[in-house]
Amino acid sequence: MVTTEPRQDTMILNMGPQHPSTHGVLRLLVELEGETVIRLQPDIGYLHTGIEKTGERLKYQQVITLTDRMGYLDNMLDELAYVLAAEKLVGVDVPERVKWIRVLLAELERVSSHLVWLGTHALDLGAMSVFMYCFREREKILDIKENLSGVRMMTSFIRIGGLANDLTPEFEPMVREFIGYMRGRVDEYEELLTENPLWVERTKHTGVLLAEVAINMGCSGPTIRASGVPYDMRKRAPYSGYENFDFDVILGENGDVYDRFMCRIREMRQSLRIVEQAIDGLPEGPWRIDDRKIVPPPKDEIVQDMEALIHHFKLFTEGLKPPVGEVYQAIEGARGEMGYYLVSNGTGKPYRFHMRAPSFYNLQALPQMMHGGLIADLVAIVGSIDIVLGEVDR
Repeated sequence: MVTTEPRQDTMILNMGPQHPSTHGVLRLLVELEGETVIRLQPDIGYLHTGIEKTGERLKYQQVITLTDRMGYLDNMLDELAYVLAAEKLVGVDVPERVKWIRVLLAELERVSSHLVWLGTHALDLGAMSVFMYCFREREKILDIKENLSGVRMMTSFIRIGGLANDLTPEFEPMVREFIGYMRGRVDEYEELLTENPLWVERTKHTGVLLAEVAINMGCSGPTIRASGVPYDMRKRAPYSGYENFDFDVILGENGDVYDRFMCRIREMRQSLRIVEQAIDGLPEGPWRIDDRKIVPPPKDEIVQDMEALIHHFKLFTEGLKPPVGEVYQAIEGARGEMGYYLVSNGTGKPYRFHMRAPSFYNLQALPQMMHGGLIADLVAIVGSIDIVLGEVDR
């Protein structure tokens, strides 16, 4: 049973908030009996930005820039979750082409996020070459994003009512080249790590999270699926056309660091499988809805049509105005269930803007994973849950 008060015969060790292996400004208070961790308490708040309150001071369209900067490693997934919530609040449905492009971009972003996780996690455990390989592959995804939006990270590309623009002529060839290239690279990661005796020794039977505990803690994503719980929002409550795609939900058996590693490795393969289906079956059609109260008119119309100019002016000065109401929309982010709760009072700004960030809930399980373990395993366990402190400290 986890103790609640420090004992007199133990040592309190402070780890962070400047420790590189806490993956952000996270402070951990660790109580040790010898080398055994008997109590661990995460201390959060060092990165607090007030991002939710800031969102309530911005127009609905402007909030997208905040979502980019909260989950900065999977920003298009955060954009998608917020935009789907806003569209549900407004009551619009986007064209099929938009839905498929959003799925394609979301899965590329999932691969990008998992690559950052794998590279940094391997570096924490001493596998330096994997870090360089993963960032080499991620550069190709950033090149695709730059070609599409002009920006490598904070794209703000997914917009309420559609997209910022249609796909570029170079987009499809770049994606197809990446799919073929990346599959072989995932195989290489497995050859380097999956049966590596040192990697297995450091990760198997370490940081075990039981399924029941994961459920009670509100965990999601690879953290809970590694414990054998088939919880994936893409299957549980399909959004943006995910019901049209064939893919598997990857599960672990033991809920340890090794299973969390294998879940993400295999999820990258499933994401590439979805991307290939999306690029092969991409429907034709418009890349945004035709509603000038929600999306701005084309720029060439603004200089020729007074009505278009008025719509543009009102949309950017007053914002779109959803009816009074509240919605919650969740998607499967790279780290788990990413949800947005929006409340409208009929004005151009959200009355309430709240995020259900997976890293916040997954971090709650860290004391359970660490209790009774060795201090030498702490870095491996912290890295295995893939926290992003921008999601935790809001």
